[in-house]
Amino acid sequence: MTDPAGLFMERPAGCPFDPPEELRRRQPLSRLAFPDGHMGWLVTSHALVRAVLADPRFSSRHELMRSPLPAASTMEHPPPAPPGMFIGMDPPEHTRYRGLLTAKFTVRRMRLLTERVEQITAELLDAMERQGPPVDLVTAYAQPIPALMICELLGVPSAGRESFQRHAAAVNDHDIPVEERYGAFAELQKTLHELVLAKRAEPTDDLLSDLTTGDLTDEELANIGALLLGAGLDTTANMLALGTFALLSHPGQLAALRADPGITDQAVEELLRYLSIVHSGMRAALEDVELDGQLIKAGDTVVVSTLAANRDPAKFTDPDILDLRRNAAGHTSFGHGVHQCLGQQLARVEMRVAFPALIARFPTLRLAIPPEDVPLRAHSDVYGVHRLPVTWDER
Repeated sequence: MTDPAGLFMERPAGCPFDPPEELRRRQPLSRLAFPDGHMGWLVTSHALVRAVLADPRFSSRHELMRSPLPAASTMEHPPPAPPGMFIGMDPPEHTRYRGLLTAKFTVRRMRLLTERVEQITAELLDAMERQGPPVDLVTAYAQPIPALMICELLGVPSAGRESFQRHAAAVNDHDIPVEERYGAFAELQKTLHELVLAKRAEPTDDLLSDLTTGDLTDEELANIGALLLGAGLDTTANMLALGTFALLSHPGQLAALRADPGITDQAVEELLRYLSIVHSGMRAALEDVELDGQLIKAGDTVVVSTLAANRDPAKFTDPDILDLRRNAAGHTSFGHGVHQCLGQQLARVEMRVAFPALIARFPTLRLAIPPEDVPLRAHSDVYGVHRLPVTWDER
């Protein structure tokens, strides 16, 4: 029996950007044995992944799903999503929460944040230059950019941002004991609850203050803050770090981006497709559904592989090749359907600024260690690197 965890997390030796070999051999729709004995399904084709994600007969409710990962299989079903955690809800509850936030994440509003992202990246690059090589790009650049932007979006006061970022980073750090991660999450929840109370008392110009004017409870507001933090920090940080690793491993593509910054938008979409850092998602069938000639029964858990969908040759020509000039429109890295990532435009702004700024500031940027020694987050829900030591020729 195939280890489900290996299907999503075991990258081929020496090929850190490629999907697991077993995943490539799967049919577009196949049965998947879960550690707890549940027989679910695995979807790997681009067309079927989008079909499942857009079909309201497949639910996002956590309490209806089984997990394919051993670490989560001891619990028969997880509890329902707490108030405000709308990612684990279906309409109409999901619609209510998402509708309150949609206006805050428009393309226009996110573009207005570009100047602030440019200021943050310039300050971080200045600090890297002052320190001199080598540096860990994760802690020096990739993590601070989205962390600072999320802090500003939520209205975290400057004095509390360092501890806020430290706890946020610890929550997703698989190098530290799980007890410490739970402790960091508890501290983060406490901080967010205190922040909500502060915004109610003295609103400022930020997202949480805007939301306090409605009928949301303190618990709902704190959980929305935690959700936005979880969705917007670890994902973008790993895209920036792993994306830089990919560019440094493909010097021809790096040279193309440096020579023509006009392809930046295409390059970002292609890196999102090529890397697919959020490798999979899950849905639960609410009723019997026929899909690709097979019957998925009510109650079955369906795992959709974003990684496989984005490497589907039926959708993308030569999908295993990184081509920054490719039209990667239609990739599933931000999901699809009503649950498509709410903060995707902010993530795009951050990447469109950060990648060109980095390679322009350090034209000789390169890895400071052999590529095979870069520590990968191979067993994390969000793929990436733990550290990325880089160096450059000082002027």
